[in-house]
Amino acid sequence: MARSIGQITMKISPMRLRLLATCLLTVSFLGAMDHTVVSTSLATIAGELGALQYMSWIVVGYTLASTVLLPVLGKLEEVLGARKIFLGSLAIFLLASLGCGFAADFGWLIATRVLQGMSAAGLQLMSQTIIARVTTQRERPRYMAMIGAAFPVAILVGPLLGGIITEQWGWQWVFWINIPLGVLALVLALFALPKLEGQASPRGFDIAGASVFTFSLVALILGITWASEPGFPPVAMAGLGASLCGFALFLWIETRAAEPMIPLGIFRNRTVAAGTALSAIIGVGLFSITAYLPTYIQMAYQASITVSGLVPIATVFGMLCSNLFTGWWASRTGGYWMFPVIGSSLGSAGLFAMALLPAGQPLWIPMAIMAVVGIGTGSFMNLLVALVQGAVPVRQTGIITATVNLVRQIGSTVATAVIGVSVAAGVAGLLPAGLDAATLTPQQVHAAAAPVQSEVAQIYASVFAPVFAALAIAYAAGILAALCLPRGRLSSAPAGAAHEASEPVTTRS
Repeated sequence: MARSIGQITMKISPMRLRLLATCLLTVSFLGAMDHTVVSTSLATIAGELGALQYMSWIVVGYTLASTVLLPVLGKLEEVLGARKIFLGSLAIFLLASLGCGFAADFGWLIATRVLQGMSAAGLQLMSQTIIARVTTQRERPRYMAMIGAAFPVAILVGPLLGGIITEQWGWQWVFWINIPLGVLALVLALFALPKLEGQASPRGFDIAGASVFTFSLVALILGITWASEPGFPPVAMAGLGASLCGFALFLWIETRAAEPMIPLGIFRNRTVAAGTALSAIIGVGLFSITAYLPTYIQMAYQASITVSGLVPIATVFGMLCSNLFTGWWASRTGGYWMFPVIGSSLGSAGLFAMALLPAGQPLWIPMAIMAVVGIGTGSFMNLLVALVQGAVPVRQTGIITATVNLVRQIGSTVATAVIGVSVAAGVAGLLPAGLDAATLTPQQVHAAAAPVQSEVAQIYASVFAPVFAALAIAYAAGILAALCLPRGRLSSAPAGAAHEASEPVTTRS
């Protein structure tokens, strides 16, 4: 018998586990939807509250809060336990949703959106942590896939649902729609969620590390946000410089802290190191480009705004299907190693194909290619979380879950900003006289003469080609990281069995 990854898990009845999974899926869906459903309502909200120039902060405030709080909550889980953080986050999320709808001015709305983002981070993180504590390693991928399905589904239906709600009921209901589902999830949680206590002393909490890390991450995200503005303002350089200094100080603190917020020693574990790298690559390689796909299709393929949405939809649908299939397969057979290898290979091949694809091809071709990228990414996106959770001691489950999610979000944020700056500079430098990149819209291009349309299409194809190629290289690096994952099979040991955390070479069951 080979070595086994394991964790101390809590045995609960099958019926209670199904109720718990329903609760966790509901709150994961609410957290994901609250990010996407608002996008369609941004202009309406900002216009009614008289703050159109600050419209982006409705999204930025939420994203910033949910990203920054992840590692802090991961460490707090050691002290307070997953149940308390989950229930507290859900209660705050409901109150914040209520407050968003009643916002009388923009400052009020931003404050409640920040609270929403903070509580959404707790819901996302604790959902994954709780599943790790109540399932065996063999069962975990199936449940992780179910919870992880909330994200692609929210991307698919969120903007459409947000538009319908705003038009029919008013933008306030974009937030209030969370209340009935959230209350139902809270009732289910009170019944189905087992008592999961913390295992560390509050006196050991790394306050210095948490403070410096939070400051550094806020400075990084703000610096990246400002860097995407024209002219790279000095405040962006100040933010990025402060972030760099802060992270250096954070590493120094963590090497000396008795109970570090992120124990750097866990990265000596091959599974943790490879899984974290793969998670960052997903953020860099796919999540960053999805925001620009509609613009690329509108300009390079002369597609309408509505039709251009088909390409990201195909990407997300491929991600959803492969995520559910691989979760089911890994739980059924115990095999997992081939999915990160094959998935990162598909992602790399698909993005290279996009880089080589000439402009003006039938739209089904980029749809099919990006669907392949989505299939490859979905095949290991949530499986990674289950693997790294099993490679650390049970008390560090929250920390490692937070770390994997954090590097994915940071990778996506940084790469999105870099792509935006690169595309803007490239297009501005190639546009013919008479066209201004700052004011150019797809409608202007579609109304122009055929030679102008063709020239703009070629410009966008040539500007995006190196972007796709760079992202393909990132996925190629993911193949190397995937090959570093130890081979084996997931353990089907009964819940409650204790194993020593080790590399994921598991029992042959």
